[in-house]
Amino acid sequence: MRKITTIILMVTALAFAYTGVFAKEWKKIRIGVEGAYPPFSQVTPDGKLVGIDIDIANALCEEMGAECTMVQQDWDGIIPGLLARKYDAIIASMAITEKRKKQVAFTDPYYNTPNKFARKKGSGIEINKASLKGKSVGVQRATIHADFVKAEFGDVVDLKLYATQEEAYLDAVAGDVDLLLADAVAMNEGFLKTDQGKNWEFVGPDYTGPGGAGIAIRKGDKDLVELFNNAIDAILADGTYEKIKNKYFGVE
Repeated sequence: MRKITTIILMVTALAFAYTGVFAKEWKKIRIGVEGAYPPFSQVTPDGKLVGIDIDIANALCEEMGAECTMVQQDWDGIIPGLLARKYDAIIASMAITEKRKKQVAFTDPYYNTPNKFARKKGSGIEINKASLKGKSVGVQRATIHADFVKAEFGDVVDLKLYATQEEAYLDAVAGDVDLLLADAVAMNEGFLKTDQGKNWEFVGPDYTGPGGAGIAIRKGDKDLVELFNNAIDAILADGTYEKIKNKYFGVE
């Protein structure tokens, strides 16, 4: 009996030792951001990262008592960068999808907005296959918007893919695409309300995303998922989230 007790104590001690060596406190967190998706994230002329995602990331880090560093990354390489440990989490308006969940873990969603098409005013284009036949649609590549256009209208439209949403806007203004599809809030605030997009307008219904936008984290870092979820709940409860939202726009 004494031998069995001794073995149990030794195993328990080793378990505590293992936890002590390998447990991560997450006092320093690197966050992958895009920096090319206004008003959620963009880079100012003096090189500063700003936007809703940036403010939310900073608020979450403050709530967790963690020192956070923003790491800018092109969108189409943002998940590979996480898996390669260039950063520990992605806060970049990333839609939660079943396809992405095969690669990464997600927190609870921190916002959910509809997606919409936009057309040039006076074009008369409607969102149906007859009207869209032969038309070009500009979307950011590696997004749910690209997947949606391929699935729903890929047999009738010319799908044009861009590295950033801003590049799609530029081609729209230049007359190189007939339609855009993007997050409705991002396109409204970052394009339609600007002088650049004054001749464009929304068209067609809202398309609801699959699960809202969440924070992507490596599957092995379940403790970090929990920390972020707790922090999201906290900034929603104490009004911090509301202040950030109202700073940029006054919609739910």
